[in-house]
Amino acid sequence: MSTVSPFHLAIPVDNLSVCRSFYRDVLGCKEGRSSSHWVDFNFFGHQFVLHEKPEETTAPKKVYNEVDGHQVPVPHFGVVLEWNQWQALKEKLTNHRIHFIIEPYIRFKGEAGEQATMFFIDPEGNALEFKSFKNIDNLFAL
Repeated sequence: MSTVSPFHLAIPVDNLSVCRSFYRDVLGCKEGRSSSHWVDFNFFGHQFVLHEKPEETTAPKKVYNEVDGHQVPVPHFGVVLEWNQWQALKEKLTNHRIHFIIEPYIRFKGEAGEQATMFFIDPEGNALEFKSFKNIDNLFAL
């Protein structure tokens, strides 16, 4: 697979301090620029920004779609990791007692898109998915 350009994602949060700690200390993301109401992170090579939202903002409706027999939260975001990185992150999250909304497992077993996946939420309720392919060429396989 060719080199991928980093993406930029900014999300709103109610508690910047709690979320900053989660992404820095639990997920191990390196902190970048910041102010009193936002902070940049190196999210596995991508630019990820937490923006503290005004108190009057209402939460979006939760939506789920069935994928491989599991109710997948939409929206969600995450990263495709190398197999060993995914295994290490799974262990780290388990050691931090992070609650998985979809436990780590192998999805689409025996099919072209076979992948390891896990879902959990951050302190603000944002859903994250981390996945891995033994063969990265299958990332977009039909």
